[in-house]
Amino acid sequence: MKKLIALALALVLALTVCSAFAEEAITLKIAHIGPLTGPAALYGIATSRGAQIAVDEINAAGGKYRIELIDEDDEHNVEKVINAYNAALDAGAQMIIGTTTSKPCEAAGAQGYTDRVFFLTPSASSTAVIEDKDNVFQVCFTDPNQGAASAQYIAENKLGTKVAVIYNNADVYSTGIRDTFVEKGAELGLEIVSEETFTDETTDFTVQVGKAQEAGAEIVFLPMYYTPASLILKTAADKNYKPIFFGVDGMDGILSVEGFDTSLAEGVMLLTPFVATSEDPKVANFVKLYQDKFGETPIQFAADSYDGIYILVAAAEKAGITAETTPEEACELLIAAMKEIKVDGITGSMTWDESGAVTKTPMAATIENGVYVFK
Repeated sequence: MKKLIALALALVLALTVCSAFAEEAITLKIAHIGPLTGPAALYGIATSRGAQIAVDEINAAGGKYRIELIDEDDEHNVEKVINAYNAALDAGAQMIIGTTTSKPCEAAGAQGYTDRVFFLTPSASSTAVIEDKDNVFQVCFTDPNQGAASAQYIAENKLGTKVAVIYNNADVYSTGIRDTFVEKGAELGLEIVSEETFTDETTDFTVQVGKAQEAGAEIVFLPMYYTPASLILKTAADKNYKPIFFGVDGMDGILSVEGFDTSLAEGVMLLTPFVATSEDPKVANFVKLYQDKFGETPIQFAADSYDGIYILVAAAEKAGITAETTPEEACELLIAAMKEIKVDGITGSMTWDESGAVTKTPMAATIENGVYVFK
């Protein structure tokens, strides 16, 4: 009898242990790559932190997957991004959320295409990022979409018809948005009265702003990042020039520029799928977690990356990714899964086409009293 009882207890214990192992979370190794230092660090730190918030949530929930997040710095540099990419793979990454900015993502994604490594970029919006690369998908909408949507918003809301465009002709992000804005604007009856360029080295925008003012532009379209935009706003204030300034997602972060008088951004409009002041419960929860952990309000790039982690987990579950799945195996499985899933995130409801581009609706926010608000 004692032997039978002992045998029964052993069987129960064995079943309990097997059940525990069966329910043990699968570890996914995801690498975030972005500029954690250098001139674009505000963006890379935001995407890193947004990803971390999502990872903390997922791990605390105790679901199917446990995420190990690997963080690598590419310094917004097309050469150093390859080092960051290699370091991520050496650390065991099965997939990559990154890179944050377009040119490094184009370079790293191309290497990933050769190696068969899957990329989901939270914020690199150039079409060059996904062209001829089936392994790269986007969370943010593409540059052409931003340009066309900006022109349409300006026309539909009758913000004005005389438009000046100032863009960085050395940057694919800026030129890509400019091109479709001008094309769509012509269709909608917008008159481009001034068009001026600059490069990454430009710090004096007196000529560009002066030309827009002389031409009587009611709207100045700024397809650029926040640093040159802050200089343009300062120059316009010095000239007592007060048009409507309309920007895109790269300008998110302008309120955080060190030494910038944020009152100069009052009334600035920008295209974005996320504002931290939204009353949506999911957005409010993310903002609170971010503020509690990092002591600051998240920008759109953080929200895109937060959504990106959840997208990767949804695709991994659809694809059946396990801890033993190699990066090469995961790449092919995730490519197929991405075209079948739909994710409702804090930056919108998202699906993906064959090209890797996301489908979601951009919205325009206005800066009022130092915060972004949707109209």
